[in-house]
Amino acid sequence: MADMLSTGVSGLLASQIGLSTVSHNVANVNTDGYSRQVVSFGARLPEGQGGYYIGTGVNTVAVQRAYSQFLNSSLWSASSGQGRASTMAGLTGQLNNQLSGSNNLQTSLDSFYGAVQDMANAPSDTASRQVLLARAGGLATTFRALSGQFSALSGQVQQQVSDTVDSINSDSQSIAKLNGLIRSSAATDGTPPADLLDQRDALVKKLAGEVGVSVVPQNDNTISVFVGNGQALVTGTEAHALGTAPNIYDATRQEVVGAASGNVLSGRIGGGTLGALLDFRSNVLDPAQAQLGRTAQAMASAFNAQHAQGVDLQGKVGGTFFNVAGPTVQAASTNSGSGTLDASISDIGGLTGKDYVLSYDGSNWSMRDTNGSSIALSGTGTVADPFKAAGLSLVVGGTASAGDSFRVQPSRNAAASFSMAIDDPDKVAAAAPFTATAAAGNTGTGSPSVSISDGSNANLFNASSVVFSSPTSYSIDGGAAQTFTPGQPIVHNGWSMQLSGAPQAGDSFSLQANSNAHGDNSNALMLGKVANLGVLDGGVTSTGRAYSQLVSQVGGAGALAKDDLTTQTAVYNQAMSSQQSVSGVNLDEEAANLVRFQQAYQASAQVISTANSIFGALLSAVRG
Repeated sequence: MADMLSTGVSGLLASQIGLSTVSHNVANVNTDGYSRQVVSFGARLPEGQGGYYIGTGVNTVAVQRAYSQFLNSSLWSASSGQGRASTMAGLTGQLNNQLSGSNNLQTSLDSFYGAVQDMANAPSDTASRQVLLARAGGLATTFRALSGQFSALSGQVQQQVSDTVDSINSDSQSIAKLNGLIRSSAATDGTPPADLLDQRDALVKKLAGEVGVSVVPQNDNTISVFVGNGQALVTGTEAHALGTAPNIYDATRQEVVGAASGNVLSGRIGGGTLGALLDFRSNVLDPAQAQLGRTAQAMASAFNAQHAQGVDLQGKVGGTFFNVAGPTVQAASTNSGSGTLDASISDIGGLTGKDYVLSYDGSNWSMRDTNGSSIALSGTGTVADPFKAAGLSLVVGGTASAGDSFRVQPSRNAAASFSMAIDDPDKVAAAAPFTATAAAGNTGTGSPSVSISDGSNANLFNASSVVFSSPTSYSIDGGAAQTFTPGQPIVHNGWSMQLSGAPQAGDSFSLQANSNAHGDNSNALMLGKVANLGVLDGGVTSTGRAYSQLVSQVGGAGALAKDDLTTQTAVYNQAMSSQQSVSGVNLDEEAANLVRFQQAYQASAQVISTANSIFGALLSAVRG
């Protein structure tokens, strides 16, 4: 009877553990990261009775998680992808909203050029000139507002980078602590607690959503977590913190570094929220800021150049209409020499929208773009012979040391500086500066057009006469004979005359200052054509087209981000479904298990009761 009693008690205890485990599963049905626990039973060793064996009951072998390392790893990877896609979609959406807002640049450009056309229709009307200046001010405000919004978004990204790094460090510390508890429990009890393993896995999943990680299980039941190209976040019970540090060229820009080593990791992080933030900053926001600046520089360059070809209501040469900043030069914080670098735009059509780094190796200077590609330099870098590359003119000074470098941002900050240079409507140069006519008796087909080549020349508006002694020789105002080359301009006193057709001996052309500056709209009409004038990309891209490229560039990034979010969300949902099919709690299944263990418990109790009755009967028989 003692063996029967022992067998019944073992069944009772086993059923009790089963009931407790089912209850634990039901209680945690809504606990994030919880894995369903399963009880494993094993029969006790039987007792030999001569030629046969009698069973002695049941042992509870283990309470384990319903768990698949493969499915959990897939879920972590999907969490990383989904975290990245969600962040990228949100940021590109903000950037698209900024470009498509009610004050978008295309609306301002259209309003401005509409005012230019209205002024051309009434060049002497003060009201139309005032409206033009108002629209120009609105255009400048739009450039600055967009630049300010981009900068604010950049600041938001910087803060998010810092916050995400803090969250990653906190999660890494928690994983390291759980590693210690799990290792200690496993050493003491022989098996790690399922609930602690679940907590650690939940933290890994959260960490994967913040930054792409790789997880390596260790033999002592701990895990090691790495990010980027091998940077450790967790090894055993030790957490290795990430940090942020100022960019060596721009102290306002934070880079992700290893807190202990100081090594920059920004370019090696691709997954999760942090990867999206760094990718968006480098590959979407920075190019957008550069393209906006390039658009501002193109607008100012083209409009100022044409404005300088006209005269205002006082007969003076048109001055600068728009102000805009040139390239920004940033010296590396690691520079040890006294070298300096001055940068200016030498060819607006050569600007690419990229940033560049000019480096000195102790003997020579070299330049690379943001992609690391080498850029050929011409010139020697002196004031008389500057380095020339990518539309830039670069002059080095001082004494640089080997390893010193400078970053050049040709257009990044240009839009923030875009402003009006004039505020007097009378100073709008709507009229042509000269009238140039061919003599009535000319026998050739030459037809003159004149532009200003040097508006500061004191003799610019002096009347002049160009007389040809032969098809290839001319003199100006009776001066020495000069050689005429078809296609080459005739330059004198700050003006430049271009002849179409072929002049003949005896032909003459007269030039004098425009006496009808109040009523003439010749230059105003040319200012209106600037809207479609190719300026950038070697002279094929207009200001409006440059802005359209910016909108397309950002819109394309936004569309890709949305598509990626849809894909990654589907991948995540599938991974979660697969993982939950193994580890998730099914209430119907648990209800069935509850009934099964309850019945087993009651049956075991009945075995104990029966053993007790038999034992009692035996005692009564002995006493009788």
